[in-house]
Amino acid sequence: MEIQVNDVSKNYGTNENQVVALNHVFMTISTGDFISVMGPSGSGKSTLLHIVSGLDQPSSGSVLYGGTDIHNGNDKTLSAFRRQKIGFIFQQFNLLPVLTARENIIMPLLLDKKGVDEPYLQELAAFLGLGNRLSHLPHELSGGQQQRVAIARALIAKPDIIFADEPTGNLDSKSSGEVMDLLCNIRKKMNITLVMITHDSHIAKIADRHFTIIDGKLSEVDA
Repeated sequence: MEIQVNDVSKNYGTNENQVVALNHVFMTISTGDFISVMGPSGSGKSTLLHIVSGLDQPSSGSVLYGGTDIHNGNDKTLSAFRRQKIGFIFQQFNLLPVLTARENIIMPLLLDKKGVDEPYLQELAAFLGLGNRLSHLPHELSGGQQQRVAIARALIAKPDIIFADEPTGNLDSKSSGEVMDLLCNIRKKMNITLVMITHDSHIAKIADRHFTIIDGKLSEVDA
C-alpha cells in the first residue's frame, strides 16, 4: 500500500506563540520500504510519525493510504484502521505492567474483538526469542526482552506497515543491535514496510531510504 504525504504542516499555538512543528512536508512511502528519519530533538520527527500513522491530525495537508485520506473520517474508523493496518513500536515499550507478555502481545486483537492465531503467536514468540517468556510480567523481563514483546505486539495483527519511534532509545548497545537485527529480519521475512525515526546516525544508515528533518522541514538524503 503506497502512502502519500501531501504538503503536511503542523502548527501549535497561535500568533506570536505559534510553533511550526512540520513545515510543508511531502513524502511517498512505497510497499516494502525501509525508511529512517533522523533529526535532533525537537526537529519534528515524532510529530511526523504521529501524523503519518494517524495518531495526530495535521493542521493542513493530507495523508493518503492507497488514495484514502485517513484523517477524513471519524475517530472510531481511524482507530480501527490503525489496529488492523499499522503496528507501533515505541521507545518506552508501553507494556501494561499487570499483564503477562502474552497478554500484552495479543491486546490489539482483543481490542478489535478478534481471535488469536495461536500458531502465528508461537511463531512470533520463537522468532523473537520469547518462547519461554510469554507468562512473565514486564518487570520480570530485561529491557531488550520488553522491546521484543512490543515488537510482537506490533506484528500480531499482521499489519502492512510498522512505525518505530526511537525503538532502541532505552536499550544498551548490545540490546540495540539485537533489536535492529530482528527488525531487519522481520521486515524481509514478512515484507512489511518499516518507517523508523531515530537520532542515531549508525542506526539510521541501516535503512534503505534516509530522510533528515530540521525545524520541521523534511529532506530525503541520497544513499
